[in-house]
Amino acid sequence: MLKRPFALAAGLALSVSAVFAQAADVLRVSAIPDEAPTELLRKFEPLGAYLEQQLDMPVEFVPVSDYAAVVEALAADRIDMAWLGGFTFVQARLKTGDAIPLVQRAEDEKFTSKIISADPAVHSLQDLKGKTFAFGSVSSTSGSLMPRYFMLQDGIEPEQFFSRIAYSGAHDATAAWVQAGKADGGVLNASVWDKLVAAGKVDTDKVKVIATTPPYFDYNWTVRGSLDPVVRDKIQAAFLALDPANPQHKAILDLQAASRFIATKAENYQGIEEAAQAAGLLQ
Repeated sequence: MLKRPFALAAGLALSVSAVFAQAADVLRVSAIPDEAPTELLRKFEPLGAYLEQQLDMPVEFVPVSDYAAVVEALAADRIDMAWLGGFTFVQARLKTGDAIPLVQRAEDEKFTSKIISADPAVHSLQDLKGKTFAFGSVSSTSGSLMPRYFMLQDGIEPEQFFSRIAYSGAHDATAAWVQAGKADGGVLNASVWDKLVAAGKVDTDKVKVIATTPPYFDYNWTVRGSLDPVVRDKIQAAFLALDPANPQHKAILDLQAASRFIATKAENYQGIEEAAQAAGLLQ
C-alpha cells in the first residue's frame, strides 16, 4: 500500500515556485519529450509509485513541451529530477553549473543509434545521398547529435549530402515518417527502435536498419544540485536497488528498457560535450 496517493501532474505547468521546489515536499520529476507524451506517462507511472514508497514522499510527473524546457526547469529549480539524454545533460550541467547525474541504465554505457529506410533501393548510408533524411529533435543525443557527429567523421556533411533534412521531434515519429514515406531515411535510438519492432508498430518488411552508429554514453537520471543530499542519496539507492529477479522491479525496468541501473558521473559525458562543441551546438 502506498502511504500517499501517487499523483501524475499531467497538466501541471512549469510555473511552480522555486521556493516550493526547494523544500522538496513533493519530488517533481520530468523527462525530455523524446516519445509521445502518453508513452512517457505510461513508462513513468510504476517508477513514480516505486519512488514514492522508497522515499516516503509524493512524486509528481511534470510534462514539458520540448527538450529546452527541461533544462530551464532544472536551472530554475522548478523540478527536482529529470530523465535526460547525454546532450541534454551537458546543456543542463553547463546551464546550472551543479546538476548531478545519479544513475544510468547499464545499456547507456554503450548506446547506439539506428539509421533506417523503407526505400528498397537503399542498403547503406551512401545510398541515401541526394535523398531526404529525418533526424529527431535538434537537442537529441541519439536522434541528432551523435549520428551527425559520426557522419561528419565519415566525411558526410548532412546539409550537403541529403537533398532535404527535417526534424521529427521524437524517435517514434522518425520511424513513422520513414515508414509512411515522408523521409527516405532517418535515425533514431536503438532502444526505441527495438521497442517499436517488438510492439509491432513498425513493419520490418518495409522499414529496415541500414546502419548502426558506434557506441557512446547516453541517457541518465539527473537531479538539481540544490536538492537535499539525503533525498538525492535515497533516490540513487532506490534506482540501484531495482532487481530484475523481483517481478515487480522487472516490470519497472522493462518499461525503462533497462536490464538494471548503475551509478554514473558527469565525466562520462565529456565525449558528448566535445561532439557538441565540434558541431557548434554549444556557445
